[in-house]
Amino acid sequence: MRNPKLAWATSVCALIGLAACGAPKQPDVAESRNDAAAPMVASPEAEEAPQTANAMNVATAASAPQRLSCAADIGSAAAAERVKLCRNVSPATHPPCNAANSCALIEDEIARSCALFDGKGDPMPGCDPAPKSMAAAIAVVQRYYAAINARDYGTAWAQWGDDGPPNQTLQAFQAGFANTRTTRVTIGDVEPGSAGAGSIYQTVPVTVDSQLENGTVQRFAGDYIVRRVNDVDGASPGQLRWHIGQATLKAVPAR
Repeated sequence: MRNPKLAWATSVCALIGLAACGAPKQPDVAESRNDAAAPMVASPEAEEAPQTANAMNVATAASAPQRLSCAADIGSAAAAERVKLCRNVSPATHPPCNAANSCALIEDEIARSCALFDGKGDPMPGCDPAPKSMAAAIAVVQRYYAAINARDYGTAWAQWGDDGPPNQTLQAFQAGFANTRTTRVTIGDVEPGSAGAGSIYQTVPVTVDSQLENGTVQRFAGDYIVRRVNDVDGASPGQLRWHIGQATLKAVPAR
């Protein structure tokens, strides 16, 4: 379950200059983000095709910058394969399974569906990595940055769980990424996770390289803590999935 005691890594916020770092402090989870994408003019088809990750995202979809579609990102044929898998595993009416959406949103729906049916009969074809595996935890961080690079801030926001990052609205989250052109995340050596208080925690070390719109190159290094509830009775499907619980990044010299 989400720990109600949460805190912000304000020193990192000062380094990165995020718009939302004035949120009130609460203990236990230090959260920081890279300013990671520049808004663009909204696509005229944004209201029709790209879908968002939750109700809050829907409310802000009209003001969201243009998302990079999966078809444009990886090509129509590859996107069609991901959409096909998404439709095979998803119990939804398939709005997320659309090549006009970001690849991150499609992958998130695949992961959500695979986790929803995990342990209920034979594993569904295409559910790889296994929903409870270390690889699935790492995929959350990779999906987070893929969503940011696609300007799909709703899907990135949702990688923190159903309520997004602590004490931060989707609008504030999106505003924090206004000045960055591109980012690239590199995953470091990952050690087996740990368990405690009904949850499982997986540390994912990262190096994040970004370029601002003014050409400035930045590098940040640190850890994401990805967590999920350990099959506790009464836990929601969202709590049973891996989601980001904490991030601590520090600026380091860019190469």
